[in-house]
Amino acid sequence: MFERYSIRRFIALFVCVGCLAVAVTHTVQAEDSTAVSFDQLDPHAASAWARLVLTSVDTEFPNKMSLVYVDASQVKTPRQNFPAFYGCFDWHSSVHGHWVLARLLRTVPDLPEAEPIRATLDRHLSKANLEQEAAFFARDEHKSFERMYGWAWFLRLTMELDGWDDADGRRWRENLRPLEQLLRKRIAAYLPLLSYPIRVGQHTDTAFALGQLFDYAHAVDDPELAALVAKSARTFYRDDKNYPVAYEPSGHDFFSSCWNEADLMRRLLPADEFARWLDAFVPNAASQLTDGTIQPVQVTDVTDGKLVHLAGLNLSRAWCLRAVAEALPEGHPLKQPLRESALRHLQAGVAYVNSGHYEGDHWLATFALYAITESGRRAP
Repeated sequence: MFERYSIRRFIALFVCVGCLAVAVTHTVQAEDSTAVSFDQLDPHAASAWARLVLTSVDTEFPNKMSLVYVDASQVKTPRQNFPAFYGCFDWHSSVHGHWVLARLLRTVPDLPEAEPIRATLDRHLSKANLEQEAAFFARDEHKSFERMYGWAWFLRLTMELDGWDDADGRRWRENLRPLEQLLRKRIAAYLPLLSYPIRVGQHTDTAFALGQLFDYAHAVDDPELAALVAKSARTFYRDDKNYPVAYEPSGHDFFSSCWNEADLMRRLLPADEFARWLDAFVPNAASQLTDGTIQPVQVTDVTDGKLVHLAGLNLSRAWCLRAVAEALPEGHPLKQPLRESALRHLQAGVAYVNSGHYEGDHWLATFALYAITESGRRAP
């Protein structure tokens, strides 16, 4: 049923030679993707992903809204509830789709899609739209809506616009403030009550969100939030040892809880201390990186919205493995094996972007762009 919404109705398939593979059946086989590398975004891929996201952020249906209703008057269409972030199948995917557009607009010189991106962001990120979204989130029955995955991506979008010397960018950034401030209060209220971390390969994984919140807190100079995140992370993860790496992934994972945790802790600990922590956390990593325990995975059906999560797992592992490698001291024996595994995961994951099926196409460009452009950043 879902397949009838394929974005083939909306957008042609784009092929970046050596980067992007075309889906010819319900599975995708990666072509030679040796041209994919970290910190180097092919301009053809940038344009393809821009057009893909431009279509998706204005695609209202199909849509999944996981909402709590307290009366019939709340039953509305996605666009009525979320005039800014109504597309891309769900709220969080729309938010990080907007991050893709903002990142490409800022960082890719002479992007052919710059004008429609600017027009789309101007239309979606208006003051009135964001005030309405903040009012939605402020209702008590919505206090756990998109907690904390969607919150983290919203703050990542805020980071992208913060400090940008661009008239439109400054206006959009100001328009985000009401929801930004509300989510900041929600985080401050929630984290002290979270007794245990959520360890899962999907949206609610605590380590992923804490990593994003830590980056945001430093980017906008919020030491109170940075301290709260650091305290939570150390309480949850500082003494972890012997993670059962072989138990991952589960069949619907787009995250590795293991490597999300390592990606978080490399932000908090000095290099030598982080190396000791990592050696205790994944003591067999040297063999597991090469014996098939930690390896890219294949998606058996890109038209299945849950099974295609594994394409995202390749990409999120790529950014975690690479970030962990860069955080280790020079000469650490895991540094090069982590880098090599990260590149293999990146190449495998990028092959699924622009498959022609909305189940993955509404979100995978985000993970690909984040892996290529963010994974090498040094911790604050």
